[in-house]
Amino acid sequence: MTTPTELFRSARDFLLEHREDYAAAYDGFRWPRPGHFNWALDWFDVIAAGNDRTALHIVEEDGGETRLSFAELSERSDRVANHLRARGVAAGDRILVMLGNQAELWETALAAMKLRAVVIPATPLLGPADLRDRVERGEVKHVIARAADAAKFAEVPGTYTRVAVGGTLQEGWEPYEDAYAAPAAFVPDGPTLADDPLMLYFTSGTTARPKLVEHTHTSYPVGHLSTMYWVGLRPGDVHLNISSPGWAKHAWSNLFAPWNAEATVFLFNYTRFDAGRLMAEMDRAGVTTFCAPPTVWRMLIQSDLGRLATPPREAVAAGEPLNPEVIEQVRRVWGVTIRDGFGQTETAVQVSNSPGQLLKTGSMGRPSPGFRVELLDPVTGEPGAEEGEIALDLADRPVGLMTGYHGDEERTAEAMAGGYYRTGDIGRRDEDGYVFYVGRADDVFKASDYKISPFELESALLEHEAVAEAAVVPAPDELRLAVPKAYVVLAEGWEPGPGTAKVLFEHSREVLAPYKRLRRLEFGPLPKTVSGKIRRIELREATAAGGGDEYREEDFR
Repeated sequence: MTTPTELFRSARDFLLEHREDYAAAYDGFRWPRPGHFNWALDWFDVIAAGNDRTALHIVEEDGGETRLSFAELSERSDRVANHLRARGVAAGDRILVMLGNQAELWETALAAMKLRAVVIPATPLLGPADLRDRVERGEVKHVIARAADAAKFAEVPGTYTRVAVGGTLQEGWEPYEDAYAAPAAFVPDGPTLADDPLMLYFTSGTTARPKLVEHTHTSYPVGHLSTMYWVGLRPGDVHLNISSPGWAKHAWSNLFAPWNAEATVFLFNYTRFDAGRLMAEMDRAGVTTFCAPPTVWRMLIQSDLGRLATPPREAVAAGEPLNPEVIEQVRRVWGVTIRDGFGQTETAVQVSNSPGQLLKTGSMGRPSPGFRVELLDPVTGEPGAEEGEIALDLADRPVGLMTGYHGDEERTAEAMAGGYYRTGDIGRRDEDGYVFYVGRADDVFKASDYKISPFELESALLEHEAVAEAAVVPAPDELRLAVPKAYVVLAEGWEPGPGTAKVLFEHSREVLAPYKRLRRLEFGPLPKTVSGKIRRIELREATAAGGGDEYREEDFR
């Protein structure tokens, strides 16, 4: 009888074997669908047995380092699991984990899986109001947090147990460090069903109250085989993913994808981004695969990319679409092409540019192995549209898809209506099957009856050296109903004012069709979620309300 470990390994090895042969990988890949599966026990502990290779390497800003082997992490997570079980953590219990990039985060993640507890990841940036919402709606029974953040929970009612990592203990909190004295041999108290809940993610809430996304013991651990394939991870790689703990991308590329491939997870902790120091640490650690959000890539290209002596073999971007001019600058200096991908908290990577494939400028790539992607017609809702809502066919439901929105059957039914999981994002597909991102369904707007993609206009703006970041939203207009308005963050050396506004309006006229070009412009910081995504809803509301130091194209004719 084939074991869950063998099923998982077979699927993983198939993707490794066809790492640069997209057609073979897409046509031949089949999700492993074991009835029982516990990634920490059935995969991590198996590859960790007697394995002294580095699994986790963390470098601090002051030069301090933490290195843990696969074997050491396996033993540590066993001790933590035994310690937590002795303090009442049971299968199905919800644990809110609010830690930084520190070894205890990975130990706790593995321990919770072994206990069949459910993890609610939380960024340390959260305040008491957000924590109250998570504790209440998440039905939290246990909290593991940095001692420095314990005071936030004084305003969060509940009978949950409190475990603090490092620092001075506050009253009512227990020290995490006691776990290292617990027994090293862990014995699970029962089998793990493949569809048992594993993680509950609160989405970043760019447009509304955060949704609670439920994942299972397979949807993320197994689902991120597709992420491993997209990144191009191989056994023995050193992988750096710049992402804050508490968000889905951290689990994507700092936990499941690299350890699915038996690669090293590398982290560099910094308080203020320093491109030169980051590249120095990448060289020293021997980083071979690198993933960063668009914001980091934009900051990197404003520095001297040539300071990285040995560029990574693979470079990818995720979180929001990456603009073509950034890709070109990195390609010119590093000789590496940044490969875009598309996914959500609700899924693993659905569409991606995998290694070795022809890349088309502006495209997110093609559907990932295991994902049947359709574009739904905006009017009829039927599949097969040239441009429409990106959706996943549930007739062959991908493993890397959430169970649903926990506690919200109505919203789950809406997202899964008609036999498709609907992403809420609009894309178009060309004759070769490549998908191009158009925008969020609620971001795309019409001006003079022409459809406007904010992403396209933002990309055009970012081609100009004066622009560091940009966001485009509709502004009310009596004649056209709406016109494109840009909010711009300027690059170093440029000052806000009519002179810069005139330059950017001229640039818009040069690179955009008349119906697309910018009509209004405002300088200033962009509102963002704690995960770094632009809150366009706030910009739309501010624009609708009027006011602000706004420049209009007609003023410069």
